[in-house]
Amino acid sequence: MSTAEAFPADAEPARPGPSSGSSGSSGSSGSSGSSGSPGSSGDPSSEPSAGASVDPATGPGLLDVLGVAAVLLDAEGRIALWSPQAEELFGYTADDALGRYAAELLVDEEHLGVVLSLFEKVMAGGGPWAGAFPVRHKDGSTRPTEFRNMRLEDREGSLYALGIASDQATLRRVERDLALSMRLVAQSPIGLAVLDPELRYVLVNPALERINGLPATRHIGRRVHEALPRLDAASIEAAMREVLATGRPQLDRFITGRTPADPDRDHAWSISLYRLDDPAGRPLGVAVSVVDVTEQHKTSMAVALARQRLALIADASVRIGTTLDLWVTARELGEVAVPQLADLATIDVLDAILTGDHPPGAPTDETVRFRALAVKAARSTPATRAADPVGSIARYDATRVVTQCVQSARPVLVAHVTADEMGSVARDATAATLLVEAGLHSYLAVPLIARGEVIGAMGLQRTDNPLPFDQDDVLLASELAARAAVCIDNARWYQKQRHAALTLQRHLLPHHPTPTPGLEIAYRYQPAAAAGEVGGDWFDVIPLPDDKTALVVGDVMGSGINAAATMGQLRTAARTLAELDLDPAAVLTRLDHTTTGLGHTMATCVIAVYDPHRNQCRIATAGHLPPVRTSPGRPPELLDLPTGAPLGVGGVPFEATALDLGVGDQLVLYTDGLVETRDEDIDVRMHVLTALLDDPGRPLEETCDLLLDELRQPDDRDDVALLIARTRPVSETPRE
Repeated sequence: MSTAEAFPADAEPARPGPSSGSSGSSGSSGSSGSSGSPGSSGDPSSEPSAGASVDPATGPGLLDVLGVAAVLLDAEGRIALWSPQAEELFGYTADDALGRYAAELLVDEEHLGVVLSLFEKVMAGGGPWAGAFPVRHKDGSTRPTEFRNMRLEDREGSLYALGIASDQATLRRVERDLALSMRLVAQSPIGLAVLDPELRYVLVNPALERINGLPATRHIGRRVHEALPRLDAASIEAAMREVLATGRPQLDRFITGRTPADPDRDHAWSISLYRLDDPAGRPLGVAVSVVDVTEQHKTSMAVALARQRLALIADASVRIGTTLDLWVTARELGEVAVPQLADLATIDVLDAILTGDHPPGAPTDETVRFRALAVKAARSTPATRAADPVGSIARYDATRVVTQCVQSARPVLVAHVTADEMGSVARDATAATLLVEAGLHSYLAVPLIARGEVIGAMGLQRTDNPLPFDQDDVLLASELAARAAVCIDNARWYQKQRHAALTLQRHLLPHHPTPTPGLEIAYRYQPAAAAGEVGGDWFDVIPLPDDKTALVVGDVMGSGINAAATMGQLRTAARTLAELDLDPAAVLTRLDHTTTGLGHTMATCVIAVYDPHRNQCRIATAGHLPPVRTSPGRPPELLDLPTGAPLGVGGVPFEATALDLGVGDQLVLYTDGLVETRDEDIDVRMHVLTALLDDPGRPLEETCDLLLDELRQPDDRDDVALLIARTRPVSETPRE
């Protein structure tokens, strides 16, 4: 092969590390696990002599562990020699490899340029090269391989390239093991000790002297509890006895306590215990390694606490604001804060915010009226009784912490609540007594600020948790309050908008339709069940000339005050057009033109005009669900009518259908909120509707209640309008 084919483009630069020159350490490394360990002679300080020979039969050496392969290339890059280890490493036999260009066999095409350059440099006398690059294995995979490459010259002056290679992962593992061994022996953040079978110190290294704050002479001959009485010596010595009895090491046992090195501060240590045996397997004692992990312990505790806080904030994002209900949202905030942050939480809003009679910005009056929205406690305590009852209104003056909080728009922390400060936290003297009884020792008030405006405060108390609130708690509580305040404010605005929309909706709908000749009427309007959402559904009963009656049911797409307002416009237009005694199809045509003029508005509608003297009804629909007809002695039926396009599409003709009605027949007109759900097919729901109408003689009011009870669900997100008309003789029509 040409030179580039031995080393790829991502080859690592030469760096210090084990190579063929490290073989001198392989014997000692290979034997250290058996006869070369300290203490094997019975003396913990004994060491094997530096020049001792090693019997190869005692175990594999370092080169065997590394599986070092040798490959020799001639000056043209062809493989001249191929060791058995090369076959193990790369998968190719000597027959596969000898005489072939190494590039052709081992290197991917993308690396050829760099490899040629490196090979030429080595062959030109530019010195050896060391590094790592991926080699193509016989099985088609790519293996990261560590190489040492050098130029060789024979007596005739012929040049060769010798490559010594090892699996990179194996080499890295050995490097780590060697580095660890060197650090354990040569460096001293690690304390080392040996105790005899009676668990008395017989050896202590300087690092452990520094860790314990005691010289070796104060250790030797003593047990742990005698040398270090402020540690949990009983558990440490119990673990040592277990290691002596079983021979199984115990690694990274975590202990805390104080030593003479720092008697006023707790430290944390990681200790590992090993049994030392003589050549006959008899226990000589226990070896102990000790590492001071105080800072790591503090860091891990801080990281764990930070993760808990992040998890709490993430939890708040999911759990707070699941509805647009003001009270539910406040309760959700309390449930997130307790018990993770506080033992008791109170959520209060400014009463002026709810009533709307407040100036913008934080309240500046000396006294502030609060309305209690939620109280959440980890358990039943007197502190719960000390809180303002949910729904009540309380007035607090400027001496109270919660007043200071909302007036300054900043958190107020009382880390350690004293007896004198209890009055500034409690609502009155009785509440202060209850808080003392509950054990309140730390208090935090955080403002609820939404869109730059203070809308209330969250009060947090600690009674069971012995730690006082700190600045980290202030930051966490402020983050929770900021997220929750927006949700609470959204719920507040939604509540106001919904109230306005509902008022408008009720004002626009007919309250008591005028009794009409030949018809008995019942009706219902119901807002969305899930959030009380007001929509654009409407119904109307319109008296017409010659004792005729127009029945109208419509549904404006969308919800809220805009939909309600649009509904009012369409209802007025429909009533005006129907009173002209136009055919239902003509009414829909003109109503479609009106809807188009309202902008991006669409609606469905059904109009039925009943003539009691001819016992005939003419019906037209605009994209609306079909009415149901019931007759005595016959099963209910969905009327097969031309569907028509929704109002607002424009330019689509409508068609009226004539329908003969007998005395006692019923027409059931409704909006889609009665039958449509997210988890059932509409055909199934329509079948349920007709099945519920199997008794034409049932009183109409009972039928309305039955349909709403059976078909509406707790999470329905659409409103519904329902109108039922039953024919009867004209002479039976009641007078107003």
